[in-house]
Amino acid sequence: MGRIRVLPDNVANKIAAGEVVERPASVVKELLENSLDAGAAEVRVEAEAGGRRLIRVADDGCGMMRDDALLAFERHATSKLRNADDLLNIATLGFRGEALPSIASVSRLVLETRSREEQTGTRVEIAGGRILNCAEAALAPGTVVTVRDLFYNVPARKKFLRTEQTELAHIASLVTHYSLAHPGKAFELRHGGHELLRVPPVGSARERVFQVFGGALPLEHRSQRPIGVCHQRRRFHHHRHL
Repeated sequence: MGRIRVLPDNVANKIAAGEVVERPASVVKELLENSLDAGAAEVRVEAEAGGRRLIRVADDGCGMMRDDALLAFERHATSKLRNADDLLNIATLGFRGEALPSIASVSRLVLETRSREEQTGTRVEIAGGRILNCAEAALAPGTVVTVRDLFYNVPARKKFLRTEQTELAHIASLVTHYSLAHPGKAFELRHGGHELLRVPPVGSARERVFQVFGGALPLEHRSQRPIGVCHQRRRFHHHRHL
């Protein structure tokens, strides 16, 4: 009998997860990019224990139909590419079809999604890459992905995570970067029930910079604050690493 064998899907997904999911912020990045690619106008990110206990990303994007919700957890399943020629004209943030199966293989994940073409939504529960349940659910259009107990089944990876504050700092920095890059979208970040960032959509990158940094801008630029832009009160001063 030969020595070379094809790895089972659950093992292959865990290996792939090592490339895609390095820390909680990696999960937030992949899910946030999926939300933006889905045309979301608003993205809400919630975390607990620096993302180790809970990560939830909710959006009002196009959502998924039931069949697509299940197919999304197959490796290399994506709505963003059709053929090799599409690789030359990529206009989305993600396209490999690895994020969801990789995240699901190292966590307990719940996907809740509904497309505007369907009257009811779909709720999929997965643990360690195995689908536990798939059922219809009364949901608003859009998608909510809840990730719990990241790396619960890969203790060697879990022990390399840093402190809660360090992991939260990475998440806060990531969400801040994306909010600056997409001023026309609304973003919200909460940790442990506390609001760290909330910015409504604005018409320009300059207005978004004022929203995020407010009085923290260099003195020579503060006189340029546009009229009508309100600086939101936030509690994530120690997490801004830009």
